[in-house]
Amino acid sequence: MTEKYQSKTAERGFNRRPNRGAPVEKPKEGKQTFHRLMQYFSAERRHVLVLGAVVMTGVAASVAAPGFQSMAIDAVTQGSYDSLPRLLGFMTAGYLIYGLTSLCQGYLSASLSQKVIRRMRNDLFVHITALPVSAVDRHSHGDLMSRMTNDAENISNVISESLSSMFSGILTLIGTVGMMLWFSVPLTLLTCSTVVLTVAVTRFITKKMRVWFSKRQTLLGQLNGTIEEMIACSKTVTAYNMQERASEDFRTTADELTHAGIIADIISSSMGPLMNMLNNVSFVIVAVFGAWFALRGWISIGVISAFVIYSKQFSRPINEIAQLYGQIQTALAGAERIFAVLDEPAESTEGMTLPKLQESVIEFRHVNFAYVPEKPVIRDFSLKVDSGRQIALVGATGSGKTTIINLLLRFYEIDSGEILLNGIDIRKISTASLRDHIGIVLQDTVLFSDTVRNNLTYADPDITEEQLHIAAKQSNADKVIRHLPQKYDTVLTESGAGLSQGQRQLLAIGRAFVSNPDILILDEATSSVDTRTEKNIQQAMKELMKGRTSLIIAHRLSTIQDADMIVVMDHGEIKETGTHEELLKKKGIYHSLYMTQFAGRTI
Repeated sequence: MTEKYQSKTAERGFNRRPNRGAPVEKPKEGKQTFHRLMQYFSAERRHVLVLGAVVMTGVAASVAAPGFQSMAIDAVTQGSYDSLPRLLGFMTAGYLIYGLTSLCQGYLSASLSQKVIRRMRNDLFVHITALPVSAVDRHSHGDLMSRMTNDAENISNVISESLSSMFSGILTLIGTVGMMLWFSVPLTLLTCSTVVLTVAVTRFITKKMRVWFSKRQTLLGQLNGTIEEMIACSKTVTAYNMQERASEDFRTTADELTHAGIIADIISSSMGPLMNMLNNVSFVIVAVFGAWFALRGWISIGVISAFVIYSKQFSRPINEIAQLYGQIQTALAGAERIFAVLDEPAESTEGMTLPKLQESVIEFRHVNFAYVPEKPVIRDFSLKVDSGRQIALVGATGSGKTTIINLLLRFYEIDSGEILLNGIDIRKISTASLRDHIGIVLQDTVLFSDTVRNNLTYADPDITEEQLHIAAKQSNADKVIRHLPQKYDTVLTESGAGLSQGQRQLLAIGRAFVSNPDILILDEATSSVDTRTEKNIQQAMKELMKGRTSLIIAHRLSTIQDADMIVVMDHGEIKETGTHEELLKKKGIYHSLYMTQFAGRTI
């Protein structure tokens, strides 16, 4: 079992699309995050400029069209029909331009969002692959995936749906107020009197919506957890006849979710009618006072018709900006989470490159290491592994066996001491070159959703077909491959879900053969298979270890009895060393472990 300290980062649930009234997550450094996000837009400067031009053209058309409509109505009432066709033409053109620019705005916004998010996701993915294992271990896998998918999706949605809408809304607000003031200052002030009421109602409803949407999201998370647990533990639930209890737990949470969802939707759906009511109040104000001003000759009838449209254009951006603010805050929080990963230092690629090794001598000198400060996992560890020898590391779970392997591969850096390869400190060797000389077979076999051929050649894509077949035969993987429907071209799905654990392990050993390493690491390679399969895997491992410096981690002592030396570890320290027979004669820790496994005795 791997002795790793993993600080589990709390995972927040995000909707695929930002919901109005959904709980808003605010960034800690909003301005700094915004400026960094703008750097991604600078790479699409031409696209942004075109979008800005389209938005401004659409706003100008939407603001000018009611003005031409006002002039056309005044021309009719005054009997000035000569200018009517020209005014109607301008008015029609304005509305057509507004409609076309709205379509173009949607297309350009969607295109811009995908380009920005593609670049951001690519940067994040490339950076994650460049992070040291220690940095990846500090995050839960779900947290990293959430940043790659949900957080990026929130940003994408805001760019495609909210950013251009907010920009056009602000411009529309400015342009509309300007036109209204140009037509009539008193009527403009009266029309704007409903703004205070609109803002107050919007803030009140939004506050209530957040409370109930937050509760709905929490209950939805609980319901998903119940479903996931039920599916994952279905055999246990059935074996203990707990189906009714599981169903009752589901119904209770589902009922609470239904109640919260109904209230949340009622409050959310009330926003539209209330805004329409306030808009109607604005229309009444325009109609009553506009008529009064017209009777006194202060304004024309056409101005009243223009104000009816402008009053609607005036209130719409205010409502949209209020609703979009929360979505933009959530997107900035997501961007901040993405930038937090991008700011983590990548693994250093500096160091010397090793040639093909004639011998592989590994030496640990007074190595100390701790995943968490002041909680040492490895204490003053010193061990020399001569070239071509097979060294087994045994000990109880948590004794530090796998940590030694992590340090040798430089997944983690040691706190003090030295690890030498042929007398060279491995910190002076580039990680790529170091790992090129090491092959590893893990307890948890990793197979990709790809063909058998690509899985085997993953360590060396340039290997010839003849060399591939030789490696498969040497590792006994050819016995597995021959029974597959498409042989080497068989596509493995879900990490080889259709294969047994032993078959997957043989393919992993075959991949290690293909890599042709100078140093071999076997980490609990047979712990999850039955005795018969274990013998087949052991035969393949013996073939693989010939002439190679090998480090073997095993709980099953039967797999390491032929090792040149067995190192017994306990709490990060070496307690015993020797061959299988020598350690049994000492009757120490190894003897106790052996008797526990093979004689049925307790320690």
